[in-house]
Amino acid sequence: MPKERVLITGGASGIGAAIAQRCREDGYEPVIIDRIGDGLIADLTDTAATAAALQQALADGPITRLVNNVGMVCPNPADEQSFEDLERVWALNVRCSLQCMQALLPGMKEAGFGRILNMSSRAALGKELRTAYAATKAGLLGMTRVWALELGRHGITANAIGPGPIRTELFERANPPDSPRTQAIIDSVPVKRLGVPDDIAQAASFFLDQRAGFVTGQVLYVCGGMTVGVAAV
Repeated sequence: MPKERVLITGGASGIGAAIAQRCREDGYEPVIIDRIGDGLIADLTDTAATAAALQQALADGPITRLVNNVGMVCPNPADEQSFEDLERVWALNVRCSLQCMQALLPGMKEAGFGRILNMSSRAALGKELRTAYAATKAGLLGMTRVWALELGRHGITANAIGPGPIRTELFERANPPDSPRTQAIIDSVPVKRLGVPDDIAQAASFFLDQRAGFVTGQVLYVCGGMTVGVAAV
């Protein structure tokens, strides 16, 4: 029998690549859309390019698992946050996620089964220099809850992961390893280390499993304990 497929946006590197590898280990076939790598190449900030890539991904049939992982940060103080960057971050982090869900949804409904996983962030709870990023990641949490309510009757779950500080290229671009701010982040983590992409892939594996059908509308903060004592969104 052909392997069940999982669509992963931004799956060519970092957290997305770790999730793709874990999907292979779990017996799924990852279908990756990214601007780099060996998968389907597309600029996911562009609506038309996203639609074309999704059409190509679905050419071989429905896909009933989705990981909306692709993301962009654009760190800036609030008073310097440009509207242009805000729109770019929104397009990639939020609009793309909705577009991917809508493209895959007919196949999920027909199958009576679906797993949607949105990659939010602990920054949704608030983080300096993250006006655009935090807003979009909080937006993903709102969409996750709405989708859980609307789609549960079709056997489709929608959940989110909120990574804390994970050592990826994206993280290190915004937080240089030799920066005092980065060391302060490490010092603030109860387990006293940065996370690694495999930490997130472990959580993703649970949410994507067929046996996780009674868990929906939830956000799991994989953050080394940083959210303990912080009011949840």
